[in-house]
Amino acid sequence: MRSLHEPVRPATSVTFDQMLEKIRSEGAYPALERAEDVAHAVLSALGRQLTGDERVDLAARLPVEAALILTAQIPVPDLLTGWGFVKDLASRHGGTLATARWDTGAVLAAVGQLAGPELLGRILAQLPSGYALLFGRAELVQVA
Repeated sequence: MRSLHEPVRPATSVTFDQMLEKIRSEGAYPALERAEDVAHAVLSALGRQLTGDERVDLAARLPVEAALILTAQIPVPDLLTGWGFVKDLASRHGGTLATARWDTGAVLAAVGQLAGPELLGRILAQLPSGYALLFGRAELVQVA
């Protein structure tokens, strides 16, 4: 847990429009409106999975609009695997699994960049298996 005397990192200087442009580019979407729809869906889904300091720290690094989408969600008690996350996103938004996977990757690439490697590592440690690939990172598996 964070100490009361530990400073909170300042919010990112990236605007929501800049974040959406990154998502639009990453996802090869034709319009910013599509990137915004996808960002809202994926950030909402991620907000249902994250808790604790990682949730607070990520919200502090996102543009205000993105942070509000993330934190407006109530975390679920049973976390989804990465594949479960994609399937849930597809069922909630009426898309295919392939489209949901593509959309997730486009948004989480931007989120991961804003989070930075240290926070992203903490987030991935909190989540079940399968999320590293969604954030564009290799999934490290321990060999028994």
